Amino acid sequence: MRNDAARIWTIRWLYAVAAGHVLVGALLPWFAGDPVFGAYHGGIESAFWQAGAPLQARGLQVWWISLFGPTVQLMALFMIALIHLADRLRQPQVWLWLAAGLLVWGPQDILVSLRAQVWPHVWIDLFALLVLVPPFVYLWRRDKAAMEAA
Repeated sequence: MRNDAARIWTIRWLYAVAAGHVLVGALLPWFAGDPVFGAYHGGIESAFWQAGAPLQARGLQVWWISLFGPTVQLMALFMIALIHLADRLRQPQVWLWLAAGLLVWGPQDILVSLRAQVWPHVWIDLFALLVLVPPFVYLWRRDKAAMEAA
């Protein structure tokens, strides 16, 4: 019973994280240019233009972030679908594929951010890996052991 509770709560955690990504993805196109993100945009701009960014740079950056929102939303919906399938079918391979996808994405995204010296993105990526990969590995190991025991 206790192991089932841990599995259930881990899956709920993953659903919550994925739902958060759906929400953020939906909000990015609407709020990417909001003044509350001025410091964020300024930090990105200073990574590329030490002498000051051209006026069009902010508009381009807001456009890219707005475009990125639906991509985040789509990937989060795929993650929700895979979490649901892995939970219902108890197929350990699905958990492993989710972890593998993050382990392919994470280092590449971190490298791109490091090259541009955009540290907030490095920390966000590391945080995402830390909150998602261990639960996926736990569920993979747990469902694999249950499958082998059956």
